[in-house]
Order: sequence, then structure tokens, then C-alpha cells
Amino acid sequence: MPFGLKVVRQNCEGLVETLGRYSRTVQSGLHLYIPFIQKIRTVSLAMEPKALKRYSIITKDNAEVSASVTLNYHITDSVKYQYENTDSVESMSQLVRGHLRDIIGRMDLNEVLGSTAKINQDLAEAIGDLTNTYGINVDRINIDELTPSTAIQEAMDKQLTADRERKAEISKAEGDAQSIQLRTKAQNEALIATANANAKATRIKADAEKYRIDTLQSGLENAGNKYFENQSINAFAELAKSDSNLIVTPIDQADQYGRLASLKKIWDANDKQSK
Repeated sequence: MPFGLKVVRQNCEGLVETLGRYSRTVQSGLHLYIPFIQKIRTVSLAMEPKALKRYSIITKDNAEVSASVTLNYHITDSVKYQYENTDSVESMSQLVRGHLRDIIGRMDLNEVLGSTAKINQDLAEAIGDLTNTYGINVDRINIDELTPSTAIQEAMDKQLTADRERKAEISKAEGDAQSIQLRTKAQNEALIATANANAKATRIKADAEKYRIDTLQSGLENAGNKYFENQSINAFAELAKSDSNLIVTPIDQADQYGRLASLKKIWDANDKQSK
């Protein structure tokens, strides 16, 4: 009976099927089998990447998000992988998509967009050892992108624009208010400085007037009777020059009245001679 040769490569296992039924597992190396009766099916145990198709998820606040996910997996049980599920990789992909949909469905849009690392961690914990049923272990899950729908992106852009405009208006208003405050402060300081200067000038003027009055009073207190008599003579001389017929003088100077006529005549005579 002729035999066939089959080489099972490194990091692979060979599943020997006899008349279409699994009989045993062989490791990497050269193996003999009976053609037409037996067949060796090779299964790779190496880690493989898998990119899931982009799909839509609805968040807790009814926002549509498009998710892009990649994962790395490897086969842990080649028999389960090959015979207990018609497409173990697709089953694994459906499990990942289902748990991701459940996790994001319990979060608001803003939380989803800002919590990619947390979603990755929660998804890995949710899957756990569930994929062992398919003879597969998921080594790494990475959410590449979470993108809101076009309508939501437009709404977010409008909101961001409105927020920027509002902040700009607030900044402008605060700047104007600060400018007014500084200008008012400067005006008030100028008014206070002017008032202080005026008050100082008034005090200096009052001090000067007081000094003048005090000096005059001190001089009058030290003046004798001759000074006042001289002042009286000068006053009568001025009265003699006047054309007035009525003169009011103190009673104690009544003896001076008789002199007025003589003074008047002397003044008139001197005035004629000068002409």
C-alpha cells in the first residue's frame, strides 16, 4: 500500500482525518498518511491580525458612532477551531462586535469619544475566556477609530464655533470693562490730585494771610500815640481836598473841626499858585 508524505510546518499542528473523521493530531515535522483514506489538515497556531468591518453603534444618548476595530488572536485548540464551529473567526468577530455595542450603548457620546482606552479595557474583560469555545484566544483588541455620524459632526462643529465666538465676546467684554475701569481709576486719581493741590494752595494762601494779619497786629500793638496822630493828620489832609460838605468823624476828634476850614483855604491858595 503506497503512503503519502506530509510536512507540517513550524508553529502548526496537523489534524489527521481518516475517511473524513478526525483521528489524531500530529505536531510539526514529516508525517506518513494513506492517500484517499487519510488526509492531514494543517492548522496554524501563530498569532494573526484581524480587522473588523466598520459598523455603526448607538450610544446611550441616541448618537450614531462608527467603530473601527482590529484585534490579534491565535488558535489554542485546533480541534475545536476546526470541527466545533463552521467559522470560528467569524464567531469570534461577532462576539467582539456584540460586546463593544453593549459597552458603548451604556455611555454618552462625549464619554465614548474621550474614553477609548477604557473601552478597550472593558471589552477585553468582557470577552475574557469566552472565545475558548471556538478554540481561539484574543490577545489584543484595539479600537482604531470612533467617528460620529456626519450630522453629529456638523452639529459639533457648529457648537464649537459658537463656543469660540462666545468666548471671544466674553474676552472682548472683559477687556472693555477692564479698560473702562482703568480709565475711571486714572480720572479719579487725577481729580484727587487736583483737589489735593487746590487744598494745599488754599492752605498756603490762608497761612500767608494769617501771617500778614498777625504781623500787622503786632506792629499796631507796638505803635505809639504819635503814629496815630500822624495818621489822623494825613486823614484830615485828604478830607480837606474833598468837595464834600458833610464829614463824619468820631466825637473825641471834634476839636479838629475848626482846623478844616483853615486847611481848606491853605490848600486852595496853594492850588491857585500852582496854576
